[in-house]
Amino acid sequence: MTNLAPSQSTPPSAQTPAALGAINAELPGADAVDPNATALKELLATYLKPADIDNVAAAYAMACVAHEGQTRNSGDAYITHPLAVATILAKWHLDPQALIAALLHDVVEDTPTTKTDIAKKFGKAVAELVDGVSKLDKLQFATLEEAQAENFRKMLLAMARDVRVILIKLADRLHNMRTLDAVPQAKQERVARETLEIYSPIANRLGLNAVYYEFEDLGLKYLHPHRFSVLEKAVKKARGNRREVVGKILDSIKARLKEFNVDATVTGREKFLSSIYKKMAEKQISFSEVLDIYGFRIIVKDLASCYVALGALHTLYKPFPGKFKDYVAIPKANGYQSLHTTLFGPYGTPVELQIRTADMHKIAEAGVASHWLYKTVDAQNENGTQLSDIHQRTHQWLQSLLELQSESGDALEFLEHIKVDLFPDEVYAFSPKGKIHSLRKGATALDFAYAIHSDVGNRAVAASIDDTNVPLSTRLKNGDRVEIVTDPTGRPNPAWLNYATTGRARSQIRHYLKTTQQAESVELGELLLIQAVGSLNFDPNDIGKTHWNRLFKGDSAKSKEQVLSEIGLGKRLAIVAARKLFAVSDLVSPEHRQRDSITIRGTEDLAVQFAPCCRPIPGDPIIGQVKGGQGLVIHTHDCPAIHPYKFDPEKWIDVQWDPSIDRLFKVDIRVTVSDGRGVLARLAAEIAATDSNISYVNMEDQMAESENRYTTVGFTLEVRHRLHLASLMRQLRHMPEVVRMSRVKSGSAKDQQRH
Repeated sequence: MTNLAPSQSTPPSAQTPAALGAINAELPGADAVDPNATALKELLATYLKPADIDNVAAAYAMACVAHEGQTRNSGDAYITHPLAVATILAKWHLDPQALIAALLHDVVEDTPTTKTDIAKKFGKAVAELVDGVSKLDKLQFATLEEAQAENFRKMLLAMARDVRVILIKLADRLHNMRTLDAVPQAKQERVARETLEIYSPIANRLGLNAVYYEFEDLGLKYLHPHRFSVLEKAVKKARGNRREVVGKILDSIKARLKEFNVDATVTGREKFLSSIYKKMAEKQISFSEVLDIYGFRIIVKDLASCYVALGALHTLYKPFPGKFKDYVAIPKANGYQSLHTTLFGPYGTPVELQIRTADMHKIAEAGVASHWLYKTVDAQNENGTQLSDIHQRTHQWLQSLLELQSESGDALEFLEHIKVDLFPDEVYAFSPKGKIHSLRKGATALDFAYAIHSDVGNRAVAASIDDTNVPLSTRLKNGDRVEIVTDPTGRPNPAWLNYATTGRARSQIRHYLKTTQQAESVELGELLLIQAVGSLNFDPNDIGKTHWNRLFKGDSAKSKEQVLSEIGLGKRLAIVAARKLFAVSDLVSPEHRQRDSITIRGTEDLAVQFAPCCRPIPGDPIIGQVKGGQGLVIHTHDCPAIHPYKFDPEKWIDVQWDPSIDRLFKVDIRVTVSDGRGVLARLAAEIAATDSNISYVNMEDQMAESENRYTTVGFTLEVRHRLHLASLMRQLRHMPEVVRMSRVKSGSAKDQQRH
C-alpha cells in the first residue's frame, strides 16, 4: 500500500472503554479536526441505520485516539486521511464494515493498535478488511519492485475473497493522489506511475469510471506537469470559444428527441484532459486539431428508448462510419452498458454521444460499487438469490486471480500476468454455441482456447475462425466465431509464449512447462546418475538413505528429486554426484568401466533437445551433451559443434536411438534445380508424396556460367528416420529439374538464410 505516511508521531493516548462507550451517533470532536466529519455523518444518515452509524462513529473515535499527534506531509492532522477515504466510500453507499475498515485502515500499519484489537471491537470481518489493505512492513525483500509486487499480490488475493478490499484501497489511493502536492517530486512520479500502471486499470476493470478518469488526469498532472498545465489552459480558453456551438447542439438534440417522443435527460460533458492528451499523442495532432473536446450523454427511461433515441439522433446529424459501438447488447467485461456513436455536427464538429438508461448510468459511474449497498448484499445472502451480472463477472475475474496465484512462481510473475489482463481495450469472440468471451485486444485463438478451459488450451492443436482453418497464433477480431481443435496427445509448446497475450493463457502455459520440465528432468537425471554410478563400478541399487544424506551434507540441495532435476537440467554433473554418494575422491577413484548408453525415445520433450546445428534423426550415430539449464542436447557424431569437447567424458554422454521410436524429426536439405515455371510446386508435391511435411522453405537465385538460371531451395522437412530421408532424396533425384542435392548439417535452413 502506498500511503502518505505521517510526517511525525507522538505516543497515542490511552484508549479507555469509557471514551469509546460514550460514542453515539455524533462524531466526537469532528469540527475541531475536520469539518468534513459532519458531512460524512449527514451522508451516512441517508442510507444507514442509527445503530450502524453508532458503530462507524466508534471506529472514528478509535482512529482519532490511535492517530493522535500524527500529521500528514501537508501538516494536516492524520485523521483527515481515513476520514476522507470513508467519505468516498460512503458516496458509493458501501456497508458499515467497509466504512469502519476505511477509518481504521492505517492504524495497524502506523500505530500500536493490532489486528486483534480491531477484531475484538468490530469483528473478524472488519479486521480482515483492514489487513487486506495493510503493508507488509515486517517482511524483507531484495528490491523495491519485489516488495511492491508482493504487497500487490497480497492485496489482490484479499480482494478475491472480498471485493471491498480493493474498493477501500482505490478510495485510499484516490485521496492520496488528490493530496500528492505535499510530497517530494520523486515520490509524486513514483506514486503517479504506479497508479496509472495498476490502480487506474483496476478501477476501469471494476467499472469505476469516475475514479478511473480522475486517476488518469491526476497521473498526467504529476508525471507531465507542464503538459498538463498547458493543456488545462487551452481547454479553458476553448470552453469559452465553443460555448455557442455546444449550446446549439444541446438544444438540437433535445428538440429532436422530443419529436420522437423520447423522454430523456441530456447533458453536455467536457472530455477529460487525459483523454484529450492521449488522442493528441496517438494521432500526433495539436490541440487545435482536436475538435471533439465535448461529448453529450442521454439518459433515457428504458432499454427500448436507447435505440429509439439513437435512430432519432441519426436523423439529426450524419453518423461517422465505423464509429458506432453497441455495449448494451454486448456489455464490457466490467458490466458497462451504453450506445456510443459519433456524428457530424454543425461546422464539421464531431459530436460524441452516449445513450443509456439510469441503471446503466449508475453502473457506468460506480461499477461494482453501485451494487454494494449493504442491505442488498444481506438480502441476497439470506434469500440465496443470484448476484447481478456485474457481480458475476467481477466474481469470475477475482476467482481467476486465485488461479493465477497458484500457477505463478513468484510475486513479480503474478504481477506481470495481472498487468496483462488490466488493459482496457477488449475484443469479443463467440464460441460455436454463441457464448461470448471477452478477451484483451490483440488476443489470439490460443488465448480463446485457454479462456474456455485450461485443458482445452493445453491440448489445442489448431483453430477455426468463421469456418476457416487458422493457426493458433491468429489474432481475433470482434465478432469472430472461434472453434478450437484439440488432440488428446497435444501439449503446450514454449513457443506459445511468443503469441499468448492474456495473463491466464501465459500463466497456464508456464505452469505446464515448469511442471512437465520438472518431471522429465527428474527422469532424465535418474538415468544419467545410474549411468555415472555404473561407470564407477558401483551398483545403483545400493544407493540408500545414508548415501543421500552424505550428499546433502554441505550441499544446497535438500531432496533427492532436486538433485536428480539439477542433473537432468545440466546444472550439476552426474559423475560428481555419484562420487559424493559413494564418497569417492576425484584423485583416488576406482577404475572406470564403459558406461551404458541412454536410450532416446523421442518423447522426452523438454528434458531432451535435438541440436538445431545438425538436426539428428533416428539412424544417425548420436552423442549427448549435458548443457546447463537445457538438459541433454543430442548431436550427430560428425557435428562440428562437438569437436572441441569430443574427448571430455564429463560433458558427453553415450546415447542410442530406441528402435521403436515413432515421431517426426526436422532435417534440412538443399536442392539446386534448373529454374522454370512450377518447379517449386512439383518439388513440394514429390515431398508430400513421400509422407513428409515441409515446415520451412527459402530460395536463393544463382547464375551459372552457361547463362542458365538455377535456383537453390532450402527445405526444413519432417521425416521419421534416416531411411525415410534417403527414400525422399532418391525420389527427388529422379526429377529432371534437380541438378544437385545435399543434407545440411552446419545449421538449419532458417540459419542459412539468416547468415
